Amino acid sequence: MAAQAAAVGIQALLFDLDNTLVDTAGAGSRALLRVEDLLKSQYGYEESTAKLVIEKFNTKLQMENLDCIPGVNVDEERMLLFEAALQETDGLDPDQGLAAKCYFLWKATRLQHMHIPDEVKAMLKSLRQSYKLLLLTNGSATVQREKIGACQCQQYFDTIVIGGEHQEQKPALSIFQKCFQLLGVKADGCMMIGDSLDTDIKGGVNAGLGATVWINNANLKCDEGAVPDYTVKSVLEVMDILGKGQV
Repeated sequence: MAAQAAAVGIQALLFDLDNTLVDTAGAGSRALLRVEDLLKSQYGYEESTAKLVIEKFNTKLQMENLDCIPGVNVDEERMLLFEAALQETDGLDPDQGLAAKCYFLWKATRLQHMHIPDEVKAMLKSLRQSYKLLLLTNGSATVQREKIGACQCQQYFDTIVIGGEHQEQKPALSIFQKCFQLLGVKADGCMMIGDSLDTDIKGGVNAGLGATVWINNANLKCDEGAVPDYTVKSVLEVMDILGKGQV
């Protein structure tokens, strides 16, 4: 992190979950490799064909938008993604049994690798002695609750807000206003910490937060429409921003 003045006047910290506190992308990659191994070792898929199935599923997964569909069964919908990926690759009738095996292996493996690193846990414990902490995450309520349960992060926060449980998600102003209400803290007393310029930073800026922190471990370029107050490579650097030094 470049030398920057410590944030002052902050009373509450809003943390994103995915790829901020937990390595969701890494967990997903490990899960996809397990499915690829399953296709090759138990179903005789050539490596190139198995990789194509994985690529098609992952593309469909990135494009899905289940949050706006009331009462959607996420498991069923994601099994259909695997079913379609298999069918498009093989050109055969969909194999529902294989699609289900692929999906549940992917899901279980991904959740298995969802964890908050020990040093991040220590940071959260330390910060909670001085600040109110809120977890603010977008996504399907079902999916995000499963992740939260897997990484056992409830104990580190005063409250948790999941976008899929509200009418609007980040970057909408309404969900930030809900956070302020739950925390009992005004917007300028809050700091948003997250990895997404489009949701975390843009939402925080538009909601008038006292500060925003962008976790940019991929050296991405900053969008002029959402300029963070601080840019760091690791969430652990929040301690320095707050003038707390190391945990």
